[in-house]
Amino acid sequence: MLLRDATDGLEVYLLRRLPSMAFAGGMQAFPGGAVDPRDSVDDAVGWLGPSPAEWASRLDTMEPAARGFVCAAIRETFEESGVLLASSLDRSTVTPTGPAWEDARQALVARRLALSDLLERHRLAIRTDLLRPWAHWVTPRFEPRRYDTWFFLAALPDGQQARDVSGEADRAAWTRPRDALAAAESGHVVMLPPTWSVLDQLASYGTVTEAMAAADNRLIEAITPGWVDQNGEITLVLPGDDAFPGDDPGEQT
Repeated sequence: MLLRDATDGLEVYLLRRLPSMAFAGGMQAFPGGAVDPRDSVDDAVGWLGPSPAEWASRLDTMEPAARGFVCAAIRETFEESGVLLASSLDRSTVTPTGPAWEDARQALVARRLALSDLLERHRLAIRTDLLRPWAHWVTPRFEPRRYDTWFFLAALPDGQQARDVSGEADRAAWTRPRDALAAAESGHVVMLPPTWSVLDQLASYGTVTEAMAAADNRLIEAITPGWVDQNGEITLVLPGDDAFPGDDPGEQT
């Protein structure tokens, strides 16, 4: 969830996935994607901010997994928005990006280049201090495609601009979380429950600083929605809802 401060409040960068996409086609989404195996093992990546060990503790996982999640979040943000959360090794400047970086971005997308290769060539280190964990969702059991997904907040660095460069989207725009929710409620856009949920949570914050500070104090537990089948109509339910099923799959209604 790439964030920036605007004159009328906090804004988040949203993509509309191509209708032809196998998963969530035509839906509003955030920049993101799968972990490249090189994200988890590449110790050549320099870190400015919380270390891999600190991220492992925050995400309650092993260090290689934490390294992979953080590097994937930063790499995918660059691939799908052109925003690179990296700076010079002495942290003096956040690297400005733009069309001149397009070849490198496309090489990452095609997996011809690893994130560590890009950083080494330009003598950069990732800015893990510009990233915060926010939520952890797991796709319901009935879905044919299942994903274990971390949602992060990312602060747009000064001097960088998001660009509509994702080959998986046909529209990209900055919007206030409450406006995105209003568009979904009116039927003008469609989004999956995790997207709706995290936007609803972000809507209560007025600035990037407020949202990032709130992330520091969040207790994050994995959320796996359940479902209720009422005469063939499937309704998703979340933990805490009265209709949420028990742990035994046989209890699912």
